[in-house]
Amino acid sequence: MDNVTQNKILQVKQRFSIIGNSPVLTSAIERALQVAPIDLSVLVIGESGTGKESFPKIIHDNSLRKHSKYIAVNCGAIPEGTIDSELFGHEKGAFTGAISAHKGYFEEANGGTIFLDEVAELPLTTQARLLRVLEVGEYLKVGSSTVQKTNIRIVAATNKDMVEEVKKGKFREDLYYRLSTVQINVPPLRERGDDVWLLTRKFTNDFAEKWRTAAVTYDESARAAITGFRWPGNVRQLKNVVEQIALFEAGNTISDNVVRQYLPINTENLKPALREDVKFDYTRERELLFKLIFQLQQEIKNMKENLETMSSGNIPHPQQRAHISTSVMDIKRKSSPIMPMPSEDILDSDEFGEQHTGSFTPGTSTIVSSDERHDASMVQATPVDEGYPHVKTLKATERETIVRALERNGGVRNRTAKELNISERTLYRKIKEYGL
Repeated sequence: MDNVTQNKILQVKQRFSIIGNSPVLTSAIERALQVAPIDLSVLVIGESGTGKESFPKIIHDNSLRKHSKYIAVNCGAIPEGTIDSELFGHEKGAFTGAISAHKGYFEEANGGTIFLDEVAELPLTTQARLLRVLEVGEYLKVGSSTVQKTNIRIVAATNKDMVEEVKKGKFREDLYYRLSTVQINVPPLRERGDDVWLLTRKFTNDFAEKWRTAAVTYDESARAAITGFRWPGNVRQLKNVVEQIALFEAGNTISDNVVRQYLPINTENLKPALREDVKFDYTRERELLFKLIFQLQQEIKNMKENLETMSSGNIPHPQQRAHISTSVMDIKRKSSPIMPMPSEDILDSDEFGEQHTGSFTPGTSTIVSSDERHDASMVQATPVDEGYPHVKTLKATERETIVRALERNGGVRNRTAKELNISERTLYRKIKEYGL
């Protein structure tokens, strides 16, 4: 590398506040300077937090387009439904809310440079439009049939493995080759050697100067701990950790033990919350759903048979009538699994007071308030027709249900309460209430 190139690289580092002397970083900057005057598409690849956004600016400022516009677009931050409009513009009335014509980034930056950050996040339809721009410099506004011309240079960046994205069918292969005419690899921090320590000193001094705090001093063990860490979050993560140390350890001389308190634990084992390669098995959920459907069908069938018996003039036994009422309540309860009724134990607790006490309806876990019991009793006590004179009140039905349950369980309260799906405390209160 000659002296002219070295001086040029030094000027670039000063202009864009790039800290580091590692060969891999210097090589990436040199590559950006070499391609800058040549109007080729460039793809910048690097992990998150490595400072990829500086390289498109280096390319633009050292190109023939440096006096024209430079626009940076974060493709991952624009909703899929509006990204075509943002990039290529739209005509008035092209869609709901398009009250006027809109210039897109390709029209605004005509003659300049567009930086497409997170380019791998572009939807496939937008990728097809972008490919047309790269090939012939033409595009269509959303809602327009008039071809627009643009003279633009595209610099893209991504932290993903583009070859893998192409294999998965998430990125067009032809667009990938168009974008990566020249590829620049930004090295991760763990490959930059002593640059880690240079950045640590820089961030420490900047923090102390900005917030007027006493500077932190690192001993040799602390320096070894910082330079030996892999920094999966790269420069961004290093800055966050150093600023925490500068804040809480201001004026202190710290060792490796102190440094480790601020380093993340098990960062190598961190994984995304949802991984695309994880396949979920819904067999269990499907079986439960089918079981619920079959139960509902059986309940409906039984209820129809009982109703047909009633309509034929045969008055069913009181227990059969109670079963019909229970079936209706069960179907209502089972058909709404998303919003289940509150449990009896919650409504009957001391926290809600006596006004919330309720009674148990046989065969269900539904709670009926005192006022509702009164109204329901009045309705049930009124004969439906002359052939149905012996309808029992809810209280009488409830009392009879508890008596029969006690008889079946030999008077053992805990077993009786479990069968009735109520608490033992509630059963004891009901026994006292009905004088059993």
